[in-house]
Amino acid sequence: MTGETENKTAYPKIYLAIDNCFACKRWTTPEEWCGVISGLGIGYAEASADNELDPLFMGRDYLESWIDAVKRAEDTTGVKVANLYSGHGTYTTLGLTHTDPRVRRRLLDQWFKPMADTAGRIGAGFGFFAHAFPHRVLQDAALYGEAVALLTENLVELNRYAAASGCGQVGIEQMYSPHQYPWTIGQTRELVRTVTEESGSPFYFTEDVGHHRNIFNRPDISRLPRADAEKKETWFGSDRAFALAKKGDTAELEEEIRRTPHLFSEPKDGDCYSWLEELGAYSPIIHLQQTNGHKSDHLPFTAEHNMRGIIDGTKVLRSLKASYDRVPPGGMPKQCAEIYLTLELFAGTAAIMHNFLSGMEESVSWWRQWIPRDGMYLDELIPAGKTGEIHQ
Repeated sequence: MTGETENKTAYPKIYLAIDNCFACKRWTTPEEWCGVISGLGIGYAEASADNELDPLFMGRDYLESWIDAVKRAEDTTGVKVANLYSGHGTYTTLGLTHTDPRVRRRLLDQWFKPMADTAGRIGAGFGFFAHAFPHRVLQDAALYGEAVALLTENLVELNRYAAASGCGQVGIEQMYSPHQYPWTIGQTRELVRTVTEESGSPFYFTEDVGHHRNIFNRPDISRLPRADAEKKETWFGSDRAFALAKKGDTAELEEEIRRTPHLFSEPKDGDCYSWLEELGAYSPIIHLQQTNGHKSDHLPFTAEHNMRGIIDGTKVLRSLKASYDRVPPGGMPKQCAEIYLTLELFAGTAAIMHNFLSGMEESVSWWRQWIPRDGMYLDELIPAGKTGEIHQ
């Protein structure tokens, strides 16, 4: 039974889902991967472009057949494809901010729009990350601003198109390094607000709980001896800043850091729970992976990894609730009425899949402590949640 009670709260319905990226090159038809997902006790899937769904590789005729196959698989297995998502294929390109406008147009017209059309045909949402800023752009705040404006312009066009195509909620995934915007809480809030306002349609983002680092925080120059300039873990920002650090030119280095604020984050940007508390209400998809906070390995939630991991179900849900309890910032889209907590677990090329599936089964069982039934409201889940042991 899913979501049959009347909603008497302002909180969203919560669903446990899984990305089918684990099935790439193994279970490749909708019938196959929906069958595996159903066997795990999951009723909602996120379909990755990497698993035989990339429009540039497959073409529109194939996508028509894929849509029909999905509908049959949903009827047969009971698994609903709730969202479509970009994969590694587009992640490895400059994509929407490519230096050549022909490539940007090709990506919009031949990848993004067909994906939005496909999502609309099956009643799914659409999330993605498919762009980057080249190194030279990072060196100049003005160039960085131009790249952000270009990205925003393309997202506005896409968001308008997706709304017209009947696509569900659309959102960009946050990242964790300066060349992959947005990578801070402030940038993400501003991008969501701007695209929503300029497109006239709600625009959202995807929070990935493993996409957070404290590598790029602003250094305290007054406390850094010259020797620190040679340490790999010290981040100074631009190429010029690193050269000044090696010279020991503190005054010029401080000025260079002030000149390039786009290259630095705050400590809270490296904490997934801060993201959830401030912006979780605008993330219809939340990617789940176990992590130690230093790597994005997309590990399963097994006893072994949970002992060293920082992701805990109670903290995730409580932080998410805090976002709904905040006064909404101006200009933001309507808060999400449904959120898919989506396991995004990567299987290596040489993985023994019987063992991997066992880890996924354990992950599902672990998360069912907090989401025993799909479609329950967020405030219903928190009192019943169990606090796991967290090692930080």
